[in-house]
Amino acid sequence: LFRPISSRIGSNDYNLDMTVIKPYLKLIRPKQWAKNVFIFIPLVFDGQLRLKSSFLKTLAGFALLCALYAATYIFNDLNDLEADRAHPKKKNRPLANGEVPPVNAIILALALTAVSLCLGFQLSLGFFQAELAIITINVIYTKFLKNEVIVDVILIGCLFILRVIAGLSLISVKVFSPWLYLMTFMIALFLGFGKRRSEMIRTDIEKDVVRPALSRYSVTLLDQLITIVSSITILSYSLYTFSGPTLPGNNLMMLTIPVVVYGIFRYQYLIYQENEGDAPEEILLSDRPFQATLLIYAAIVVYALYFHG
Repeated sequence: LFRPISSRIGSNDYNLDMTVIKPYLKLIRPKQWAKNVFIFIPLVFDGQLRLKSSFLKTLAGFALLCALYAATYIFNDLNDLEADRAHPKKKNRPLANGEVPPVNAIILALALTAVSLCLGFQLSLGFFQAELAIITINVIYTKFLKNEVIVDVILIGCLFILRVIAGLSLISVKVFSPWLYLMTFMIALFLGFGKRRSEMIRTDIEKDVVRPALSRYSVTLLDQLITIVSSITILSYSLYTFSGPTLPGNNLMMLTIPVVVYGIFRYQYLIYQENEGDAPEEILLSDRPFQATLLIYAAIVVYALYFHG
């Protein structure tokens, strides 16, 4: 019982533990948690990244959002259980293939939701209200509007805005630029429409059974929508760098515009040429040029906002 953990690595007990834990880790989809970094937008762009109290509160909020969204992913899988079992790829999900019993999944989802809400209420009333809004929109999306063309992506965009609002509720901000709300919303639409386009292409190639809403889209329509939202994203971000109310007067944030433009163009390349837009989190974790773009962007933002007088 008291043997060091290192002495048990490779043992049958350790392998058994990992076999049990791995399906539950897969069930809560840690790769999807990257979307919750939008909670840091108010902290970073209001110049409070170096304030310990603000940083720690936002970091705690990020962890609670990850727990809450993990619960929503479980409830979504429970709702789509029969459809997932008939799907050539989704049938391998832990609930669909029987690795995780539905009762265990429900208990885990309820526990994650309760912890996130209780601690969120302690963190900030505004954060707690944002969590309730996230739960409400997820229920509406899953139960009623998941297969409604265009509306499905609009709701996803609203969830991204709520991530920003959640971050905003954790710090004291006098003025928050409305351009950042618009930019966040448009990025979400860009990712959502790109995901659906890639799913449609893969459906034609692999003859998969996919979400019913795709039957009401067309590649031409999605191409037009992607063009529109990517253009508005670039425009709204550019206007923010010109007129953001909390930006320093050095105009250095304008240097990030070419980086943002390249990032959007790179993502479009991956959608149109590599057909990889159906998994945005995989792009973030695997595409080196896109990762380099994010690092360069972060370096310029930190220098412009925090280290240039």
